This record gives sequence, C-alpha cells and structure tokens, in this order.
Amino acid sequence: MDLANLRKLRLLFEDFPKNHNLVLIGRPNLLASLDLGVNHDIKSRVTYSVITKRLIPDAMRDFILRELDRVGLAHNTFTTAAINLLVNSADGVLRAARNLCVGCLIEAVRSAKKTIDIDNVNRVLMQPHWQKETDLKDY
Repeated sequence: MDLANLRKLRLLFEDFPKNHNLVLIGRPNLLASLDLGVNHDIKSRVTYSVITKRLIPDAMRDFILRELDRVGLAHNTFTTAAINLLVNSADGVLRAARNLCVGCLIEAVRSAKKTIDIDNVNRVLMQPHWQKETDLKDY
C-alpha cells in the first residue's frame, strides 16, 4: 500500500467512526512519508507501526516446516532442494515465503504431484509478479 492508497482510505475514514485506525507493519518508506506535515491527517490515524526484521535462513526453514505441521502436511511435501530454493527466494521475508509456498502448492495441484520439487518452485518464480525490477532487462 502506498501513500496514494492511504489518501483514498482517509476519505473512507471520514465516514467511519473515530475508533477505526491503521496498523502498519514492515513499511519503513511509508512510515517516513507519513512524517511529512502534509500527511498528519493520515498519521494521526496510525495506532501501531513496527518494522519487521528479515529472518535468517534456518529460522525461515523452521517456519516453513512448522506451518506444514500446522496444516497436517508431511515435511517431505517439499523436497529439501525446494525448501532451500524457497528460503533463498524469500530473502528472509515471511510474507514472501508464505506466498511462494502457497503458489508452489497450487502448482503441485495443477501438475498432479504430491511432492513439490525445484521445478514447481521455478514455475512459481517465473511468474511476472515474482520478478524483481533489477532482474528485468530491456532488449
């Protein structure tokens, strides 16, 4: 969510009761923009904000395995190589890891596989919304 979207939400807040507020998590650039005087009307509605730190690879791997336990899937649902690629691709960001895992599960259903391997992860990573702007080249 960027500042323009927050501006639109502010218009909605005028119709909302005063006890509706924003919670911002992990958006340092947005928090910095809200410090500007012109954005005081929006910043006054932020009740809590925090900047989350990236997880180390071992913690990310443990997170993925813990989530598999929560949903009742075996740890071998993802091959070791697939988990390593997920951990590297998520770059310590929990939301990215979660979204990648969900995308891989969807790809596994599409390909009728019970085990997610590197091919499934690569198919997900090739989708345009996973491409980083620095990876794209003009030809």
